[in-house]
Amino acid sequence: MQLSDLYGKIPGQLYTKLNIQHLRPAQEKSIDAGLLEGKNLLVCTPTASGKTLIAELSMLSAIYGGRGKAIYVVPLKALASEKFSEFRKKYPDIKVALSIGDSDSADSYLETFDLIVTVSEKLDSLIRHRSPWIRHISSCIFDEIHLLNDPTRGPTLEVVITLLRQVLKKTQFIGLSATIGNPKELAEWLDAALVEDDWRPIELKKGVYHDSKIEFID
Repeated sequence: MQLSDLYGKIPGQLYTKLNIQHLRPAQEKSIDAGLLEGKNLLVCTPTASGKTLIAELSMLSAIYGGRGKAIYVVPLKALASEKFSEFRKKYPDIKVALSIGDSDSADSYLETFDLIVTVSEKLDSLIRHRSPWIRHISSCIFDEIHLLNDPTRGPTLEVVITLLRQVLKKTQFIGLSATIGNPKELAEWLDAALVEDDWRPIELKKGVYHDSKIEFID
């Protein structure tokens, strides 16, 4: 699929910022699965296969289309800071916020921002403080969603997703991961279409390193 195929299907402000010509397989599959129609998706594809752009198509379509805010949830504060810098640089015309600080605050100032990057623990606090802007979220992205299985972070992430799905009936939920052991079950729990693909920009080879040499399995 070429970028030109999306002309008229996504907001013009987003179309002009996508510096690509062709979509990667996972991105095309996500579009075919209903990404641009607001369908929930669980995207399980290798690292560097283009999952972030899938999230951007959802978030920026919602923001530029005037449908509401977007929130991008990651497991680590360092990753949140990285994504915050990335989105702010790529989309300077929208207001991007980073919310990873005081876990006992409603952060009412976030009402004025379009895209909020945060971690699940902070989002849990924002929900419990009944932050009024949460009801305006139209696109909700959970990166590294396989951490639902993590004994320390998983319970909070599960509670956050469950609460948001109860409150935000019309919001698009998208889970992203490169490593999910039970994708079909998780997709069913999310009420999401499952997008799987094994394409990666650089071929992955397996081998054994021994005596200063690597012997590849194939």
